[in-house]
Amino acid sequence: MASGKLRSVLDRVLGGRADANIAFTDLISLLAALGFEQRQRGDHRILWKRGVAEIINLQPRMAKAKRYQVKQVRRILRKYELGFDDEYAL
Repeated sequence: MASGKLRSVLDRVLGGRADANIAFTDLISLLAALGFEQRQRGDHRILWKRGVAEIINLQPRMAKAKRYQVKQVRRILRKYELGFDDEYAL
């Protein structure tokens, strides 16, 4: 079961109203909770998941996720219908 904070981050990412205001660590935690594996090179995080064709390359801008990368994550979550339960059927 996902924590309330992760559900809140998922809502914010899917809602698209706060793309410039998502904490980088929150986005990484969300993707990890959704089953993405990762490796790190410097400040870059490379994330992948079985069944998802796209590879996600994220790096922070200060402590925030970059706006275009949040949009990329949202597109992938919607495309593959990823979420914590049926509440997030896209």
